[in-house]
Parts: sequence; C-alpha cells; structure tokens
Amino acid sequence: MVEEKNTDFDDELNESEEGVMYEHYKLEVDPGQKMLRVDKYLVNRIDNASRSRIQAAADAGSILVNGQSVKSNYKVKPGDEVAIVMDFPRRELKIIPEDIPLNIVYEDDQLIVINKPPGLVVHPGHGNYSGTLVNALAYYYKDLPMFKSADPRPGLVHRIDKNTSGLMVIAKTETAKTKLSLQFFEKTTKRQYIALVWGNLKEPTGTVEGNIGRSHSNRQVFTVYPDGEYGKTAVTHYKVLEELGYVNLVQCQLETGRTHQIRVHMKYIGHPLFNDDTYGGDHILRGTTFSKYKQFVNNCFKILPRQALHAKTLGFVHPTTGEEMLFDSELPNDMSEVVEKWRGYISNRNIE
Repeated sequence: MVEEKNTDFDDELNESEEGVMYEHYKLEVDPGQKMLRVDKYLVNRIDNASRSRIQAAADAGSILVNGQSVKSNYKVKPGDEVAIVMDFPRRELKIIPEDIPLNIVYEDDQLIVINKPPGLVVHPGHGNYSGTLVNALAYYYKDLPMFKSADPRPGLVHRIDKNTSGLMVIAKTETAKTKLSLQFFEKTTKRQYIALVWGNLKEPTGTVEGNIGRSHSNRQVFTVYPDGEYGKTAVTHYKVLEELGYVNLVQCQLETGRTHQIRVHMKYIGHPLFNDDTYGGDHILRGTTFSKYKQFVNNCFKILPRQALHAKTLGFVHPTTGEEMLFDSELPNDMSEVVEKWRGYISNRNIE
C-alpha cells in the first residue's frame, strides 16, 4: 500500500496566502485486501480519522476511487486507487466572540463572501488569540452550530495574509465547507490579485514557475527551489496593467495556492512587492538618488504600511446550487491612493 499525505497547511504560521484547510490522502489498495466498505477501509488506514469525517467527505463527493466519486458504501478491491479530501480535525482552543465589523459582499444560507481589510489576521494562532476574522465570525454567527464549537478555523476553506486585503469565502455548513475545500484543492476556483511591484517587467505577460518551500536559513520566510528538489509546485500567471515609472501595477492569476506565493514569485523574478518588509520591498529598489524622490517613496510607504497586494477577484461553484459565483472588489484606499501618487509622479516627471 502506498499512502501520501498532503495537508497544504502550516500551523507554524497563523496567516498564509491561500493556504487551504484540508487533508489529502492517496492510497493504493493492497493485493490481499478483501472487499470492504471504503469508509471502513479509510478509518482503518488514516490516523485520527473518525467515521463521521470520512462519511462527510463521501457525502460531499470528496472520496474518489480510480478518479471517480463514490459513496461511503462502495467496496474497495485490490488495486483500487483511493483518494480523499477532508476537513482538518477540530482542535480545542477557546474562541472568544468579538464584535469586529465585517465587510460582507454576499451571504446566503451556505456561505458568506467578505472583503477582508489589511491588518486582520484570519484565524487564531501563536501570538494572535483574539482580534482575528474567526473571532468576528464567532460573534456574527453565534447561533450557528459550526461557530459555537472550539474549532479555531470554523468555516475556513482558504486564507490570505494578515496584511493582504481582499475577497474570501467562508462556509456556514459542513457540507459547504467540504465542497468548497475540494474546489480549492482541485484548483477550479478563480482567483486574481492586484499587486504593485518594483521595476518594469520585461514582458507584459508571463508565467512564474518554481517550487515554493520554507527557507532553510530562515524558517519564517519562503523561497523558490527551481530544481524542484524541495517545496511544492507553484505557478503564477501575471499581466502588467500599468507601468508607473519605477513600479508596475500587475494582475496575478494563481494556478496553485502556496504560502506567500505571489510575494515569493515576484521576488524570485526580481520584482518584490512594494513595501513588502518580509521579501525586501520595503526600501527603494528602483529610481533616482534625488532626495525629493526618496521623500516621495517614503511618503508612499507611510500611506501603504504593508505589502501592496489585494485579492480582487474570487470565483467558485456554489456548493449546493451548482451556480457559478464570481465576485470582484475595488482596490482598498491605501493601495489606490499610492497608485494615484505614482501616476502623478510620472505625469509631473514627463512634464519636466
């Protein structure tokens, strides 16, 4: 039997760009295995997997045998390839409901779409046990069973960084959570980001590929391993929207969803995000040596005290109706103001 576990989740960070909330297992049924219900088979072979979790995955169409979705009563046979995507087990952590305003874009009985402001941590973790999006959700949904538990990630199917703004979808039911998680795992969601990066990209459109994993020298940051000897496959498609002298406004389309993916990939190709203090974008990387220019850039840093990244577009299939859902958002005030300042700077420079 071959078993592969891929969690795409990192408990060492309490925020990560598009980190998804699931466990993924692949197994090959042993030649001597007698025919057995797939739910019983998986309970016997996956540590800490309850029958209820596995049956919930089956109900959501998240158990695949030889590439086809099966029910929990399917009987496995030798040589079958079994794959399952399921929610992480709950962990005991007291979640304190907090009255934190939510910018709600859409809501129904299955899910909610919010526009997360910069500076808001998504879920409790080391150093952030209050003031998070989960604390806000626990208050807003205090009457829903999912949000009354001690689960530190109720309803979460993906994340974005603390200092990244933009759209997120949160499930309100277990069925919605499992089905939405499966879409993120299968990369069928539509996600576009807007970033302000240092320098002029050589090509107006392009693709950045390279495995992303933790840096061996600094475990708090991530890096690209182009030879694929470490990390996980990561693909980012980009398109230059506007050249603003020493910075470019760029649209990024995620094909994968790795921790800090856009930030790491942009640094890898020599164009760190504007004011990204983790990946070297928080000092002047392009431009002149004139003091007036330095003052201009430092003023922009003050207006935008974070990496210039916004999750602008989010699309997915509704977990119960099957409807294609697509949401779009405007740039937040801090990013739009800095973009306007760069436009003004370039305009004045051209006049001079």
